[in-house]
Amino acid sequence: MRAENEARVQALQSRIRPHFLFNSMNTIASLTRSNPEKAEMAVENLADLFRVSLSDARKQVRLEEEIELCQRYLEIEQLRLGERLNVEWELNVPDDALVPALLLQPLLENAIYHGVESQTKGGSIKIIGSEDNKKIKFILTNSLPEKNTQQRQQGNQLAQENVRERLSALYGDNGTLQINQADNLYQVILQFPYELPNQLSSK
Repeated sequence: MRAENEARVQALQSRIRPHFLFNSMNTIASLTRSNPEKAEMAVENLADLFRVSLSDARKQVRLEEEIELCQRYLEIEQLRLGERLNVEWELNVPDDALVPALLLQPLLENAIYHGVESQTKGGSIKIIGSEDNKKIKFILTNSLPEKNTQQRQQGNQLAQENVRERLSALYGDNGTLQINQADNLYQVILQFPYELPNQLSSK
């Protein structure tokens, strides 16, 4: 059963590929002459994202690393969207917790593609992370345009199902993903166990 779950996770993660590659390359190309330092930073951040996306899905990472990767991703998008992207972090989570790589990043990517990027004036994303009773909880909230296309909504659902299946494969009923939508706000709520390396070795 464990081998089967590991195979499922590997297959699911292999489908997680950042949709923003084309836009990122255009951003980097435009910065090459105007701001070489920012272009170099964007290339390094992009390389880190793809390095993780191609890694073994069975290898979990420290939560601190996952958050740092998310911040690198958002730095790339900030170069492209500028003041149209407003991000707020509110974190009270243990850095040493082990989580599946690329657990949060695809959800942030969705928030930008389906929310911020779809609005002429841009929008906001808020990430709240907390830990209580050995359970880690993340709430990701993004603003929505008044009208969202059906195509983009469908893509959003596919990516979320992917993350939901990965949580289920790794944590069973203890890993959940829930969706709330109201008043032009879209919210994704993740919950999963607070696990340490010694806990995994004893399973």
